Amino acid sequence: MSSVAYYISNLLEKMTSTDKDFRFMATNDLMMELQKDSIKLDEDSERKVVAMLLKLLEDKNGEVQNLAVKCLGPLVSKVKEYQVETMVDTLCSNMVSDKEQLRDISSMGLKTVIAELPPTTAGMALTCNVCKKITSQLIGALGKQEDVSIQLEALDILSDMLSRLSGTLSSFHSSILTSLLPQLTSSRMAVRKRSIIALGHLVPSCSPALFTQLTEHLLAELARGPPTSNTRTYIQCLATISRQGGHRVGEHLEKIVPMVVKFCNVEDDELREYCFQAFEAFVRRCPKEMSPHIATVIKLCLKYITYDPNYNYDGDDDQEDSMETEEDEDQETDDEYSDDDDMSWKVRRSSVKCLETVISSRRDLLVDLYGSVCPTLVSCFKEREENVRTDIFLAFVALLRQTHPVVGATAALEPGAKEDPAVTLLKKQVPTVVKALHKQLKEKSMKSRQGCFSLLTELASVLPGALGEHIPALIPGIVYSLTDKSTSSNMKIDALAFLHVLLSSHAPEDFHPHIRVILPPVVQCVDDTFYKIISEALLVTQQVVRIIRPVDKPSSFDAKPYVKDIFSATVKRLKAADIDQEVKERAISCMGYIVSHLGDQLGGDLQSTLQIFLERLKNEITRLTAVKTITLVAASPLKIDLRPILTEGIPILASFLRKKQRALKLGTLTALNVIVTNYSDSLKPPAIDAVLAELPALIQESDMHVSQVAITLLACMAKACPSSLSKISGTILPEVLSLVHSPLLQGGALCSILDFFQALVLTKSSNMSYNDLLKALTGPFYAAKPSDLPMHRQSYYSVAKCVAALSSACAKEASGMVASLIQEVKSSKSSESARILSFLCLGEVGRSMNLSGQKELKSVILEAFSSPNEEIKSAASCALGNICVGNLEEYLPFMLAEISSQPKRQYLLLHSLKEVISTSSAERLKPHLENVWALLFKNCECPEEGTRNVVAECLGKLTLVNPSELLPRLKKQLSSGSPLSRSTVVTAVKFTIVDQPAPIDTLLKGCIGDFLKTLQDPDLNVRRVALVMLNSAAHNKPVLIRGLLSKVLPHLYNETQIRKDLIREVEMGPFKHTVDDGLDVRKAAFECMYTLLDSCLDCLDIFEFLDHVEEGLKDHYDIRMLTFIMLARLSSLCPSAVVQRLDRLVEPLRATCTTKVKAGSVKQEFEKQEELRRSAMRAVAALLSISEVEKSPAMVDFANQIRSNAEMATIFESVQGDAISGGVEAMDTS
Repeated sequence: MSSVAYYISNLLEKMTSTDKDFRFMATNDLMMELQKDSIKLDEDSERKVVAMLLKLLEDKNGEVQNLAVKCLGPLVSKVKEYQVETMVDTLCSNMVSDKEQLRDISSMGLKTVIAELPPTTAGMALTCNVCKKITSQLIGALGKQEDVSIQLEALDILSDMLSRLSGTLSSFHSSILTSLLPQLTSSRMAVRKRSIIALGHLVPSCSPALFTQLTEHLLAELARGPPTSNTRTYIQCLATISRQGGHRVGEHLEKIVPMVVKFCNVEDDELREYCFQAFEAFVRRCPKEMSPHIATVIKLCLKYITYDPNYNYDGDDDQEDSMETEEDEDQETDDEYSDDDDMSWKVRRSSVKCLETVISSRRDLLVDLYGSVCPTLVSCFKEREENVRTDIFLAFVALLRQTHPVVGATAALEPGAKEDPAVTLLKKQVPTVVKALHKQLKEKSMKSRQGCFSLLTELASVLPGALGEHIPALIPGIVYSLTDKSTSSNMKIDALAFLHVLLSSHAPEDFHPHIRVILPPVVQCVDDTFYKIISEALLVTQQVVRIIRPVDKPSSFDAKPYVKDIFSATVKRLKAADIDQEVKERAISCMGYIVSHLGDQLGGDLQSTLQIFLERLKNEITRLTAVKTITLVAASPLKIDLRPILTEGIPILASFLRKKQRALKLGTLTALNVIVTNYSDSLKPPAIDAVLAELPALIQESDMHVSQVAITLLACMAKACPSSLSKISGTILPEVLSLVHSPLLQGGALCSILDFFQALVLTKSSNMSYNDLLKALTGPFYAAKPSDLPMHRQSYYSVAKCVAALSSACAKEASGMVASLIQEVKSSKSSESARILSFLCLGEVGRSMNLSGQKELKSVILEAFSSPNEEIKSAASCALGNICVGNLEEYLPFMLAEISSQPKRQYLLLHSLKEVISTSSAERLKPHLENVWALLFKNCECPEEGTRNVVAECLGKLTLVNPSELLPRLKKQLSSGSPLSRSTVVTAVKFTIVDQPAPIDTLLKGCIGDFLKTLQDPDLNVRRVALVMLNSAAHNKPVLIRGLLSKVLPHLYNETQIRKDLIREVEMGPFKHTVDDGLDVRKAAFECMYTLLDSCLDCLDIFEFLDHVEEGLKDHYDIRMLTFIMLARLSSLCPSAVVQRLDRLVEPLRATCTTKVKAGSVKQEFEKQEELRRSAMRAVAALLSISEVEKSPAMVDFANQIRSNAEMATIFESVQGDAISGGVEAMDTS
């Protein structure tokens, strides 16, 4: 006998003891043993344990019974299948026992067993068998009409089982439905409610036929005669199955909605409440199908939101002014009406909730909602029932949230652009809203006041500055909530949070008259005992400091009277060591603002405060906040004297540069930057050396941002204290140079290096003269041996920019260098890398200096255009463009003449021209504009696509110089030109759409519709470039096209169709090869659809969109790859719509995952198929992450198929680590 079996048989023996404590301890020990993963029971022990636990369920002691039930859970996975079945049989027969206690304990046992059964997806036969056993017993138990408690337990267990394992019971669904429907007319309400819950769990996974049977049964019952109590039950049931089964109700709504509307007019408040709950479920779950009925629903909601037959509100308005005095009397009159018989508040509440759902799900109706719903909601703020009032506030907050500008539409076209009509309507309502809330803010009810504050907070964030003129009306309410003795902590926190939002979103002048009133209660809150209140109050104090003495503009407000109170309250919190971390950080931050805004009025307190900052800098927990605060103080225009803390502080800051915490490193570098700029005369050489010693380790290509800030600090030191950099040539300079030669260098980091070199060469330190630095930069390109790895292309450009930066700082030495560069290019002995670099350097230097003195430069560049090396040609083209930027008058006419006379070099010369147009200012280009425009139009029909694309880019960028004149010319060209010229014009428009706001935007918005008409062009290529242009607009400036989508989308969707007339067969020797000329257009269309998902989701009919995604899932390899990514994205953006279409989406995914490549195919075919399967699996993983997906039988079946097939399971596991739902890598299709 094994030790485990021996131990267990010992425990079993003790369980038969007459002493209940022995039985209890033995059962407890058994439970501990069963919870261990390692335990293995032999067959005999299994049988004995199961028998004993089932016997203990009938124990006289309740505690022993409870423990026995708890043991059943872990036992399920430890014993063989037939033992679990034995347990279930016994529990089921106990369920219908006459003994009430045994029934209760057995139903608990069954629930425990069900909760522990392995999910069906694991493909376990055990779960199926056990569920079938339980279900047949439960259906029998439901038939026992005489004992309600048995029915209730059976319904509870059935609900549990259906919610977890409904898919397993598909064969029982029909009989479950048959036994549940009669229960809806039970005389006991509890039975009806539980039956409805069970039906709710059955609905998601039952077959469509069964769902129709259920719906038709409910409809038939509802259609019978006058309303009874059963009518309420059926309406409740409809609401539940809509919430659970979602979209499936959609196809029956045409019949359901008129019925529910009819029942709303019956004089029965409870029935009305259920009707509105049903409407809420329909609107939330079937938005598309409810569209025709939305107006009716809104009308009903507005009718019943004010339905209060037992109370007259009209008297309230007259008394509004005398409210303060009569508050207590008023309270009594309220109570008279809140009698228990009045159920009308439930009708009002359910209608408000239904309205909130309409508002949240129908942003497209926003303007109408402001016209119809908004005034009614505002007039209902005076609702007498607190719960209803809270929901009214929530509905109004939902309206405000919908008014927030949509992501992508936020890019305002320009200051004169029209604002959103919904915002205009909201602004008109602000005075009414404030007037209605002004009274509520004085109410005793805290729940109401909290509702008011959350509403006002949302209003202030939607319309910053709109509450400015109403501040006098709001301040008393805020002060009341902060000072009232009975106010709860949460109330104070909400009031402070709103005050902070108000202070942040309005002009300082609006508050100056009220500081006297606001400040004392806020300071009192800083003195509170609860850390959350202190933390919020410090945040508000910080904002008040910025308001009473703004440092960025002159202010006439006298802050002196308030300094003492603010300072003493904050310093008390700053000194305290035994407070919450958040309070510590906010106290440091708040004091930082006090010092930087009011430091000159602190007198003797200033130095002691700075010493506290120094102490906080030494503490690991507060050091990051202290670093940010010192940065703030050092940057203050008040020129605070920091010398007393710098001597000790700088070495501490230098030591932070060694720490791993990235935020600390960045914060410290920024602080040092500000200190070096403003306090360079107070810095001692040892302190500077301590900082310099830490910098080499920070200048690495692995973290470009840290490198950038570190090099900016070096440049700052070179300007502020030049002598300090004399020793860096051996330590820091090599790191900077290796970064210059890195292929990753660009943007901000490159600019900081250019700035550093210019400052460094001017320090005139030894070993770092102009020539030394030049040699260090260009050396690797000249000394390169053939065996060395070639330098990356990007590093040539970086070095050229650095050479130009040095040359602009040392103009005298530069002219000699230019001459030597020209010789280098001419020399036949020069290596290719040296010639490429020399051209790029000439270009960068020529951009900032006038090189007209170099007579042979033009011929040297033109000669290079004939070089056999493509890199040299490209460098020469780039050089010509840059030199031209520096000397337009001489070089531009020369370049234009060459483009006209040299067709072979046209492509390179056009690239040079593109460089000129991209980087020259509009003013300098205007004199040459007509010549350039005419030349470009001459070449816009060039048969060579590459050349046409460069011409298009030049045209687009040139249009930005004078949009009002040139954009109409482009438009005119659309009607007159050939297909080639039309495609060039449309591509040119793509280049006028930049992601920053630009003057052309308003003009573009007016005429982009004309350019988008090319989506209907007869020429395939023109349609393709029109799609690319639409994609660019959707990506960079969605606001341009949002209004046109209703016209554009049908043409876009049209291009996603496979067209047989564009597929042709090409003979290649003995083989026939199929070519699809429409593939590129389809690809462009799908890429465009993907972009619209991110920028214009609210303008799309998602079901129509899904139709085309579904088609794409069966298309060519490239398009399937695209649609898989789209499907994963859709799973996170609109899961409910995807769930509705699952059954249709699963099949194409299954087909891709199960397709095998023909034996003997080439390697690429296998790789392609593998990539397709991986991509499809990513989409499946994203679908499986939607919470409701396991209720789809088709999806569960597919998931089982994946798990049971080793090959598919392996791929699925490997992609699970990849991005799933929402984390799917964004695909940049612009």
